[in-house]
Amino acid sequence: MNSINENQTEHNHEDLSGVAAVEKIKQIIDKAESCFFSTAIAVAESCGTRPMGVQEVDDEGNIWFLSANDSHKDQEIAINPSVTLHFQGSAHSDFLVIKGTATASRDENRIKELWKPIFKTWFTEGENDPRISVIKVTPTEGYYWDIKHGFAVAGIKMAIGALIGKTLDDSIEGKVKM
Repeated sequence: MNSINENQTEHNHEDLSGVAAVEKIKQIIDKAESCFFSTAIAVAESCGTRPMGVQEVDDEGNIWFLSANDSHKDQEIAINPSVTLHFQGSAHSDFLVIKGTATASRDENRIKELWKPIFKTWFTEGENDPRISVIKVTPTEGYYWDIKHGFAVAGIKMAIGALIGKTLDDSIEGKVKM
C-alpha cells in the first residue's frame, strides 16, 4: 500500500540514470559528507556497519573512501564485496541509499589524491603509511528521497496541506541507476 503517494496530487517520483543520477548522488553526498557503511557480513561487534567519511564521488558515480587495511571493514569486503551506504544530508531531506560492490586496494596514486592532513590522526606515518587502503564503491542500485524546491516552499506546502486536509508535500523520490 502506498496511500501517501496515491494522495499526492503533484509529481513526486522521478527515476534518474546516467549523468542525472551521478549529479543527484554527488549533490546528496556533498551535503551529507559521511554515511553508514554496511558490509554484507560482520566479523566484529559493529554488526558490519560503521560511519565513514566520503572522500570523493567521481564522474562515473564511484564513491571513494580511505580505510585501514587491517580494519574489520577491509576484512569483510575481502570475504564479500557487497555493501550498502546510507546517507542523510539534512534532518528533512537529502536521503540516499546506495548498494554496490566495494574493492579495497593499496593504490598509492589514489591515496595521494584523496589524502588530507587530518588523516595523520589515524595514519601516523602520513600518506605513505603502509596501513592505508583505498576503498572504491561501484554503485549497482540506489534510491533517493529529497525535496524539490527547498525548505521554505516545502514548509509552506506542508502547512497549507495540513490546514486544508490535503497531501501537499514537496517531496521527490526515485531510483538512481548508473
